[in-house]
Amino acid sequence: MLNTYVNSIFLIQMNYKAALNSPIFSIISKSAKALNVDAYVIGGFVRDFILKRGTAKDIDIVAIGSGIELAKEVAKNLPNSPKVQVFKTYGTAMLRYNDIEIEFVGARRESYTEDSRNPKVESGTLTDDQNRRDFTINALALNLDNTRFGDLLDPFNGIEDLEKGVLVTPLDPDITFSDDPLRMLRAIRFASQLNFYIDKTTLAAITKNSSRIKIITNERIVTEINKILSSSKPSLGFLLLEETGLLQYILPELSALKGIDEIEGQKHKDNFYHSLEVVDNIAKHTDNVWLRWAALLHDIGKAPTKKFNKKIGWTFHAHEFEGSKMVYHLFKRLKMPLNDKMKYVQKLVLMSSRPIVLANDIVTDSAVRRLVFDAGDYVDDLMTLCEADITTKNPKKFSKYHNNFKIVREKIIEVEARDQVRNFQPPITGEDIMKLFNLKPSREIGVIKDKIKEAILEGEISNNYDEAYQLMINEGKKLGLKLNS
Repeated sequence: MLNTYVNSIFLIQMNYKAALNSPIFSIISKSAKALNVDAYVIGGFVRDFILKRGTAKDIDIVAIGSGIELAKEVAKNLPNSPKVQVFKTYGTAMLRYNDIEIEFVGARRESYTEDSRNPKVESGTLTDDQNRRDFTINALALNLDNTRFGDLLDPFNGIEDLEKGVLVTPLDPDITFSDDPLRMLRAIRFASQLNFYIDKTTLAAITKNSSRIKIITNERIVTEINKILSSSKPSLGFLLLEETGLLQYILPELSALKGIDEIEGQKHKDNFYHSLEVVDNIAKHTDNVWLRWAALLHDIGKAPTKKFNKKIGWTFHAHEFEGSKMVYHLFKRLKMPLNDKMKYVQKLVLMSSRPIVLANDIVTDSAVRRLVFDAGDYVDDLMTLCEADITTKNPKKFSKYHNNFKIVREKIIEVEARDQVRNFQPPITGEDIMKLFNLKPSREIGVIKDKIKEAILEGEISNNYDEAYQLMINEGKKLGLKLNS
């Protein structure tokens, strides 16, 4: 398809030169002229300018020639001559300008083999480059030639698709997704981020090619999942992942939650849709992607622990414990970080029911102390997760739970201020016990330390050295230990 300069009323009303106000674009234009190559801004920068989505963090430049040479020329013309990172394998180069990443690539055409998403690349025209783009809204380009500076090139009516809020591939979607299966996830990510819908034919092609996602590296998949999770309403993306069959390949633990079983007239709720509702709830209160992961995974232990008991109905005993173990295996499989971030998600999944149980009972100081001690620095996030977990449609129950959680939060502040139990270390150490009773490392030391910890958490003694010291003496005597003379 030939490139066309679009002249619709929508375009006439928009000044595309305004997108190129930054001095960097004039510098790129002059650098391209010096090398006698044509250059264009393409993709997300143009799309987001039209959608008024805020300041760009990255810019893609296409050169009809060598993108690497253009990047080097631009760097020479910038203050302080920033370093150019060259990726010869892909024929691209990147530099940073005022905290913006600018990537340069030569226009190219691509061809793929069935078992790889790494294409055979040849130099091409701007038309070739726009043909290989994932969606029409990402094929929009602005000319950087000084005679046509700011003119829009829109060969696939991407502007019209932006107006409609629809995602369409420039060419046959079956080929587009079979060639590069990551584009299926990108479609769903854009739908979630932009609140767009996916064209019917395009969506059918994703479903048809869903198994092709298996050739994509887990790292690339997780990048897209994190972006879906970070959108304002993550359920939009996860519902599409489930509808197209992609979810079963990426997060089978989540897929396993779908469905409602019924035995002897007793049902349980659909924990898949419940989990998505919890994620949407928590997205209103936090941008922390790891807290959103905890919300998404908080019930994954329910599938393997689900049982039916004739007397009490459906049970999910110890699903939090099972779920926390599953978090580790899920993170490991997807090559996600097995560090403090994974441990954070594990801890929140493990403790996800604790505040709910607490809110159902009389809120005692000792119960709150134990909650704060066990959750440590995560207690505030845990409360946010548990509040998001209230998805009942009964207004009285909803109000009751949230009022009880408010009481728990107030109690946490009160107990923390008085007892200082968050991440506390008992005031008596093992060395203190060994010195007082002239002991070597032994079982008795652990017994006394546990007695002191429990006494503080139960409110039997205050969290201070003097009271803990006296209890240490008393407990030592009970164990038949003699004071060191």
